[in-house]
Amino acid sequence: MLEQGTISIHTENIFPIIKKSLYSDHQIFLRELVSNAVDAIQKLKMVSRAGDYAGEIGEPEIEIAIDKNNKTLSISDNGIGMTAEEVKKYINQVAFSSAEEFIHKYEGKSDQPIIGHFGLGFYSSFMVAQKVEIDTLSYREEAQAVHWTCDGSPAFTLEESPRTTRGTTITLSLQGEEEEFLEEARIKNLVKTYCDFLPVPIKLEGEVLNKQIAPWRESPSNLSQEEYLEFYRYLYPFQEEPLLWVHLNTDYPFIINGILYFPKMRPDVDVTKGQIKLFSNQVFVSDNCEEIIPQFLTPMRGVIDSSDIPLNVSRSALQGDRTVRRIGDYIAKKVGDRLKELFRDNREQYISAWKDLGTFVKFGVLNDEKFKKQIEDIIVFRTTAKLTEKPAAETPVVEVQSSDGDAWQDVTPPSASPDFSEPSAPYTTLKEYLERNKESHENRVFYSTDAATQATYIELHKNQGLEVLFMDSFIDTHFINFLEREYQDVKFTRVDSDLDNTLLEQDKATEIVDPKTNKTRSESIKELFEKSLNKPKLNIRTEALKSDDPQGTPPAIVLLPEILRRMREMNAMMQQQTVDFPEDHVLLVNTAHPLIQNLVNLNQGSIIQGDGQSPTDQLVNLICQHVYDLALMSQKGFDAEGMKSFVERSNEVLTKLTEQASK
Repeated sequence: MLEQGTISIHTENIFPIIKKSLYSDHQIFLRELVSNAVDAIQKLKMVSRAGDYAGEIGEPEIEIAIDKNNKTLSISDNGIGMTAEEVKKYINQVAFSSAEEFIHKYEGKSDQPIIGHFGLGFYSSFMVAQKVEIDTLSYREEAQAVHWTCDGSPAFTLEESPRTTRGTTITLSLQGEEEEFLEEARIKNLVKTYCDFLPVPIKLEGEVLNKQIAPWRESPSNLSQEEYLEFYRYLYPFQEEPLLWVHLNTDYPFIINGILYFPKMRPDVDVTKGQIKLFSNQVFVSDNCEEIIPQFLTPMRGVIDSSDIPLNVSRSALQGDRTVRRIGDYIAKKVGDRLKELFRDNREQYISAWKDLGTFVKFGVLNDEKFKKQIEDIIVFRTTAKLTEKPAAETPVVEVQSSDGDAWQDVTPPSASPDFSEPSAPYTTLKEYLERNKESHENRVFYSTDAATQATYIELHKNQGLEVLFMDSFIDTHFINFLEREYQDVKFTRVDSDLDNTLLEQDKATEIVDPKTNKTRSESIKELFEKSLNKPKLNIRTEALKSDDPQGTPPAIVLLPEILRRMREMNAMMQQQTVDFPEDHVLLVNTAHPLIQNLVNLNQGSIIQGDGQSPTDQLVNLICQHVYDLALMSQKGFDAEGMKSFVERSNEVLTKLTEQASK
């Protein structure tokens, strides 16, 4: 026996290293041990390139072996190995990182990074093992192989070993409750999860388990469009093709490699859960980057690999890490740069992507001042204007950040060029909208939040040459408030809140006083509807809607005053309730519509017939109610009880009309 002793734990690293709280998941031990094995192989390559080792390196590999009879799991590598002195220094002195020292000595000798940073990874094995053994032989000439054993207590033994092959084998005698790691399927799954892209073959019973090649570490010029797509399919099987992607590759002010994809958004996608996979030197760390990625970029997918993020990362550590925050800011900036360039160089593709990305880009504008300044001028909205635009390309565009700086390079193959042949749905920026409408309605924005229920109002505006923007995503309620703060001299009006004077026609006939009643026709119509509807909180207005075809306009519409509507929406949101339709709304009766004019004539006829509720009076009242029902239906629809009443009243109207027609 060479030595017996006690493992030295530095007081400045007084972590619960051997206890189970070192990592939240016990399965992490395999990631740590395989990462150490990859380190050992990379170290051997480095000393060989530096001329410190003249022997044959051979084909690098890591072998995992399972012995169910003895309940052991072993991880072997043919890397640099360790001498007895190195075992004492790097294993017995917990938290002294051999990787850290090694990097300083051989800095610049290899393009392959050393994974480990803190020297704690090896001790994660004690989360699952009751005994850990190391059998190792250093690359150094005349080195003696050694065997190290520890049962999880500070006591260890170090003795000579008969090993004759260079490298290291870690053997774990598993605890009884951890025997799941003796199953081949479990090990294969862990290797695929954590070590799939490590650059060394990892074998189990002779079968290579990992892909080895990390596309995000490849030069963008070496990756074809199909390879980008294939990588996305591998990461996210059974998903629609991504819209476009960004290949990140920079080493200042920190090291980051990655490929970020903009996915097609689907109703069943939970945008609050991140799907970007975090790696550190090709070792999988987490599939949750919420602490690194700005919240508004959470729906993005892909890979971020940074050696500035330690393997033994915790969520609390990430949240407080300054570098991590800077990485998040950097990624947000690059996404903003990418969107700006796409808007400038390929607006059709930008608009196609915006249909899926617009919501969380707006969320970023609301929550990130720097990002807002970057892209506030390229926020687009669907519009009723007849703009000449070309459709977006179906094929994703590949853009990468060059190593020379912040410029972006288009590496899309020529075959991916889009075929623009059909007009697309028009989109516009707010500045373009305001400039285009300076003559017709300067500093006035008409918008719709629901193209279906507000179709009548939209058509009224379109027919009079007033352009309407669609702000109909769930975030636009908040985004409109943001726009009003940014454009304080601009008035934003929802199409159903009030009608611009451009939409109204001064109907002189409504102002003529009838000598029999001493009322104008407008006053008579208002009085008629007030009496028939009998709703004290309903404000009835009489106006003539401007149109070349009065029959094509609605006989009446419901208006919801902007300020009152917003107050109700805000109160409902604060109380986490649905917004009820307000009783105090406006019914604007279109005095120019033939139905309303006929209704007035019919009502006058009933007056001539005498007092009392004549059949004509009843019909007039029913028609007034029906006109109101139709106006309500186009605004909010009915619940079950309201629809039942509407159908009953409609049937009654038809019955009375047919009765009169048959006389």
